[in-house]
Amino acid sequence: MSVINERLKNGIIKENPTFVLMLGMCPTLAVTTSAINGLGMGLTTTAVLACSNMLISMLRKVIPDKVRIPAYIVIVASLVTVVQLLLQGYVPSLYDSLGIYIPLIVVNCIILGRAESYASKNPVIASLFDGIGMGLGFTVGLTSIGIFREFLGNGTIFGKVIYTASKGNGIAPVSIFVLAPGAFFVLAMLTAIQNKLKMPSATNASSDGAACGGKCSGCTSTTCIAKNAVKEAE
Repeated sequence: MSVINERLKNGIIKENPTFVLMLGMCPTLAVTTSAINGLGMGLTTTAVLACSNMLISMLRKVIPDKVRIPAYIVIVASLVTVVQLLLQGYVPSLYDSLGIYIPLIVVNCIILGRAESYASKNPVIASLFDGIGMGLGFTVGLTSIGIFREFLGNGTIFGKVIYTASKGNGIAPVSIFVLAPGAFFVLAMLTAIQNKLKMPSATNASSDGAACGGKCSGCTSTTCIAKNAVKEAE
């Protein structure tokens, strides 16, 4: 139980993929035009992370070391295809909203990073909850950014109207926040607040190795392990 709690806490707080490791920025910036989109992408990625970590952990002694990266990608791609078909069949509205970013989960650095740094070296149960923890941390990050963008850009949260210009209160939504530049604005503001509070992140060097000053070859953080794995695959 202590391992499960530690893995969940690690993914959601200590090594949050969005706010600490700054991984998976492509879907983070692209799909968070609304809170429901962020939640949907986060939960979809969580399902893929949990299943891929579990399968890779089960096969860690079978997969040859020289082909481990291609093998991981095949496993992840298969799981993403299954999830994509399920979304298309049962949640078509979310499928249409997320679009191309569903198949792009295959190349998400979070998934490859956890497979290489944790699942390939640890037991099945611990790897499963490591994936769940990282996925939930990613979900929290995307949903938070989606809430800010939806609130500032549309005056709604999860589709519920909070304020509108027609109410005569002098407050009107700023539409740029639901456009592409708004994603950068919101992420920059949240990161600036995080750094101001001296919370650990990839942009604010910390004692846990989240930021290594560019010396990735000797770093054990998920960020650098993912970078090294991608370089090795190339």
